Amino acid sequence: MTTTPTCFSLSSTDDGVAHLVLNRPEALNTMHPTFWRELDEILTRIHREGTARALVISSTGKHFSAGMALETFSSAVQMDDQSPEGRAAVFDVLTDMQATFTKIETLRIPVICAIQGGCIGGAVDMVTAACIRYATADAFFCIQEINIGMVADVGTLQRLPKLLPLAVVKELAYTGRRLPAARAQGYGLVNEVFDTAEAMVAAALQCAREIASKPPVAIWGTKQAIDYARDHSTEDSLRQMGWLQGAIWSNKHVLESITAMKEKRAGTFPPLAPLTSFKEMG
Repeated sequence: MTTTPTCFSLSSTDDGVAHLVLNRPEALNTMHPTFWRELDEILTRIHREGTARALVISSTGKHFSAGMALETFSSAVQMDDQSPEGRAAVFDVLTDMQATFTKIETLRIPVICAIQGGCIGGAVDMVTAACIRYATADAFFCIQEINIGMVADVGTLQRLPKLLPLAVVKELAYTGRRLPAARAQGYGLVNEVFDTAEAMVAAALQCAREIASKPPVAIWGTKQAIDYARDHSTEDSLRQMGWLQGAIWSNKHVLESITAMKEKRAGTFPPLAPLTSFKEMG
């Protein structure tokens, strides 16, 4: 049974756009154990259902997210550095958290993050896994981990160097300084900056609607190709592109897209197929 999340609200539109909102502004949308569990469950469900064609992630209150809640490092998930078993458990805990944000990156649909105010610590890990980032003029990014004596460990140091110049990443990671939205846009981390959160979210949803109007399998293939090319040589990526295009080519989709453009209407395309795990088949 699916329970109602406490850290998020999730809605969807008739045109295939899913909208996930961080909704604990009184806690600055910090990331505590319930946050991680709910986010993982929501992303898994969106991925498997195949009905959403684009996902917008936005937030509420003063900050997008102030990052990791202190209780994440205490109680049941206390980091034990006094034994090899405890240190091994640190690896396992981090791997589990990393896997949740990786689900944003590997989701079958594009993800757009709309960021207002502070995007701090773990929130940077989160938004760097998205495809597109919009921000308000007052937004800023901060690799907060170095300010509390630790190394950022849930994706920032792995993904940010692929989005920003390396020297800029090192400056931010070593000093814990804030990167303002305007500077982030100049470097290409942010696609566009808006005066208000309302205008930003509206633009993110409009972008998502445009994406959702295309054949979902072609969007899926495009995301696969771009992410593969980011991590491989041009030669390998071109070879992968041939295999990918051969696997998903559809004369029907191309004809419908061209016809819809000529007739100035929205095209009609099937959604991605739902996914069923082998465990459910038994």
